[in-house]
Amino acid sequence: MNRCGWVRRCALAVAVAVAGLGGLPAAAATSPPAPSRVVMVHHPEATRHLQPQPEVMQRMVEEGLRRCFGRADSGEVWRSLMPTQTVVGIKVYALPGKLSGTRPEVVAALARSLIQAGWEPKRVIIWDKSREALWRAGYGELAATLGVRVEAVSEGGYDPEVAYERPVLGNLVYGDVEFGREGPGVGRRSHVARLITQKIQRHMVVTPLLNHNQVEITGHLYSLALGGVDNVQRFEANATQLMEAVPEIVALECFADRLLFCVTDALIAQYEGQQRSLLHYSVVLNELWFSRDPVALDVLGRDRLQRLRDAARAVPRKIQNELFSNAALLELGVADVSRIKIERVNLPAEP
Repeated sequence: MNRCGWVRRCALAVAVAVAGLGGLPAAAATSPPAPSRVVMVHHPEATRHLQPQPEVMQRMVEEGLRRCFGRADSGEVWRSLMPTQTVVGIKVYALPGKLSGTRPEVVAALARSLIQAGWEPKRVIIWDKSREALWRAGYGELAATLGVRVEAVSEGGYDPEVAYERPVLGNLVYGDVEFGREGPGVGRRSHVARLITQKIQRHMVVTPLLNHNQVEITGHLYSLALGGVDNVQRFEANATQLMEAVPEIVALECFADRLLFCVTDALIAQYEGQQRSLLHYSVVLNELWFSRDPVALDVLGRDRLQRLRDAARAVPRKIQNELFSNAALLELGVADVSRIKIERVNLPAEP
């Protein structure tokens, strides 16, 4: 585990210990984190018959970027964030497929915006863990159309020199760095993908508004953390471990310090089913949410899914806050909804 992750993990341990002794120090209590800002862009014709409309996606992405960063246009946004020579990674969640996973039309709009701002297509990498899931979701076609790269973590493998360590033994599988090894400490490390440590220089994360059975939302934190490291079965099997490990992994320098912003694909919200595409548990929202704060987006997404579940009179679930509280303690974002400023943008339909 690198120094950045170690420092943030120690901060989490100290904060939890202090809270257990009766609350945070007075200085911390009087200095709350700065409010986070989320821009929610709605268009009434963003989808037709559950299919995202590419031209509308482009309008929504351009407007969302402009509003989120307060710039005149998206080209100015991109160039203010990084040089055009930067290799940019777009993390997607492809496993549920085209209907319930990150929709390729949203990612294509972001990639086109980057290319129009001066990026060479080869400097844009769309990625996830599984090549099969990426191609099944339609990202191979996107790559052929735009000339961008689509790469899977499973193909490039993991970096033996960069890892997150936690004293919980994992059930190692083929492809994990320590698979087949024996000895003290084997199975306690989750190594970061080479794609992240050796290729991608800056990240953005695009996730669908989709439930998760343990932490309520398959959000930006979950997608980035578990998509970028090996030996993750040890976390998936235990909700407590998952809620602690996910923010600690995202706090690693190669993730947190390179994150540009996140987009929640809220075109269609699915409140039951997790990795399975279940449209009878889905509601069309026709929205895209933009923010530099992944925690704020995930908290708002969790709350929206809960309201949809309540409206459908689904089986109620206990609200889980630990993942977001831990992330806030690690200064990854704001978990207090009262400190999240929401700007709603309603784009009109074409006449």
